[in-house]
Amino acid sequence: MNYLNETIDSLNKKLASGEISADQLAKDTVANIKETDKKLNAWITVDDNAKPAENLDFAKNKLAGIPIAIKDNIVTNGMKTTAASHILDNFMPMYDASVITKLKDAQVTFVGKTNMDEFAMGSSTEHSYFGATHNPWNLDKVPGGSSGGSAASVASGQVVAALGSDTGGSIRQPAAFNGIFGIKPTYGRVSRWGLIAFGSSLDQIGVMTKRVKDSAEVLNVIAGGDEHDSTVSPREVPDFTKFIGQDVKGLRVAVPKEYMDAVSGEMREVIQKQIDTLKEAGAIINEVSLPHTKYVVPDYYIIASSEASSNLQRYDGIRYGYRAKDTKNLLDVYVKSRSEGFGTEVKRRIMLGSFALSAGSYDKFFRQAAKVRTLICDDFDKIFAENDVIVGPTTTEPAFGIGEEISDPIKMYNNDILTISANLAGIPAASVPAGLVDGMPVGLQIMAKRFDEGNIFRIADFIERSNKFYEKTPTGMED
Repeated sequence: MNYLNETIDSLNKKLASGEISADQLAKDTVANIKETDKKLNAWITVDDNAKPAENLDFAKNKLAGIPIAIKDNIVTNGMKTTAASHILDNFMPMYDASVITKLKDAQVTFVGKTNMDEFAMGSSTEHSYFGATHNPWNLDKVPGGSSGGSAASVASGQVVAALGSDTGGSIRQPAAFNGIFGIKPTYGRVSRWGLIAFGSSLDQIGVMTKRVKDSAEVLNVIAGGDEHDSTVSPREVPDFTKFIGQDVKGLRVAVPKEYMDAVSGEMREVIQKQIDTLKEAGAIINEVSLPHTKYVVPDYYIIASSEASSNLQRYDGIRYGYRAKDTKNLLDVYVKSRSEGFGTEVKRRIMLGSFALSAGSYDKFFRQAAKVRTLICDDFDKIFAENDVIVGPTTTEPAFGIGEEISDPIKMYNNDILTISANLAGIPAASVPAGLVDGMPVGLQIMAKRFDEGNIFRIADFIERSNKFYEKTPTGMED
């Protein structure tokens, strides 16, 4: 079963009519994943015995019987969850993340867990204990990260939808690189309970699909309050599918000068074409400035690494996860287990975060970073006082080659310069396909006010209907 020409609506109709059974759909999906993933390495775990829920209600649950991919840092009861790390390579959770519970209630079929950068730390899915994932458009290119496995699985047609997590662009950047839609909701819109923590004030679970409406369908299910997570907003979740098909006339669209200046040549032309399309349809385009954009990368890596160094202290070789052998004392267990269990990038960020939080550096680094974060939030508040959404490029370039940037951490970190701000400000943001540059997809990023995902779906659906990018097929999957 290949999903390139399917949507949640089309699958729901086929299942409801009996054209295909949920059991057969699960079997065909697993068979296709096993065959096509020889090229991609998009999956860490595939459930050979994936089965749909019992007593499926196709009228009540749009997602009933539909296979969905889950990023491997979202815990699943009885299914291995590794965060793509050696230190958790045999970890079997005893409970479900809240988003998994909600998807189970919606009778989704789970077929496995997707590859990612270890502990979601990376922009290319090359930092995985299980090997790099390849881009379906060009197998020599990266799929982006850290949700590269989820993005590749959707773009290649292995599944119709996937969950990812976004700490600094980890849904939007791979969505852009793979030519699909990916949305990071407002911080607090979706429960993080059961998401293996990287940066607790930045992490957010989101959705990746080929079609915009499909993401709206999934977000309808996973959004909303959760007694396990006090950071989740109790506010009512609207039906996001109602924003699909609306026009954009009168919508105030801000275009940051700093974002457009970050791209040039054909890439700038592709992005500008989408902005011109919005203008022709009656949207009001305003050039604005986000003056603190130049500080977002260093600010993010101080805050995110500091939170990571705290969160990753739990992996001590004692309670669960990898434990080193031939240890002589307790300190030896800690040091050797972490040295052998963590990869290079994770160690780098733990060291950076530990330094930033140390007694002699806290005021100089972490406290200052927190102040800069407030300035970044203020920039967005000023723009949203007079505009409804912000649009611009998602990335500064299309997907780069596997192995090209992994040896240069600073260059790799700068890949997220246009996506990080949304996480620091806690606002919703998404990437929708804008076109091709040198045969590779590029994305248009859309950001909105807190809890205003509706306008993101409104704009993204309009762009999708205008350019019909979903009709294109990834060239790397052709025989």
